[in-house]
Amino acid sequence: MIIVGELINSTRKKVKEAMEKNDEEYIKNLAIKQDKAGSDFIDVNAGAFVFDEVKKLEWAINIIQEVTKKPLAIDSPRPEALELGLKMHKNGKPLINSITKESERWKKVLPLALEYDSYILGLCIDDNGIPEDADTRFKIASSIINDLVKEGKKIEDIAIDPITNPLSVNTTYGLVLLDTVKRIKKEFPEVKVIAGLSNISYGLPARKQINRAFMVMAMTYGMDGALIDPLDPIMISLIKATEALLNKDPYCANYLKAYREGTVVKT
Repeated sequence: MIIVGELINSTRKKVKEAMEKNDEEYIKNLAIKQDKAGSDFIDVNAGAFVFDEVKKLEWAINIIQEVTKKPLAIDSPRPEALELGLKMHKNGKPLINSITKESERWKKVLPLALEYDSYILGLCIDDNGIPEDADTRFKIASSIINDLVKEGKKIEDIAIDPITNPLSVNTTYGLVLLDTVKRIKKEFPEVKVIAGLSNISYGLPARKQINRAFMVMAMTYGMDGALIDPLDPIMISLIKATEALLNKDPYCANYLKAYREGTVVKT
């Protein structure tokens, strides 16, 4: 399971405050904790600073890379911020978060995906917005994958986010995502499916319970990774257990190792 630590995101109140104050220790501590918790990527987003995003992103990337060797997911709606992050990146292969099939964004982000040796996350969005149904999401995903490969991107460097919408708005949204995941993995087994799952619980109480249940369900449909809170020990425990149950952990070796290290909790 590919874990993208989602906590260094300026839409979160405490992170935004830390970025406003240039509180290095707070951001570094979040990076260290997510690294130790087993994150494969550390997501970094400064998008809440509409007029100062590039500067804040540069500051954050600099200090994060002082304390972790994990690759970063450069998360921004602005191509210029993505390019800055890619230029600054030091450790391993970064993840571009993200490209869509919106005409303007595709035109501006595609050259970055081709120029840099990076992974790229494609969102199932086009000029008509986020589709309500799995059929249209799958068509967008197919278009993103086929066009990236046609342009020269290796298929194993492509990931797709099927888009998670809140269950509180429409109780079919969970099923739509699951159906989209299943269809992508059947048609494009080499492509990774990595979703931002926590949005499923927006507007509901006890959000972590919804998130945890949905993670297990999505894994059974073939999902490869997610942007999650890696500091949630029950979530991480469920991921390790589900990998073993799905025969993705021979002899339960990773589960046992995580248990010995304290990552898998008893209760």
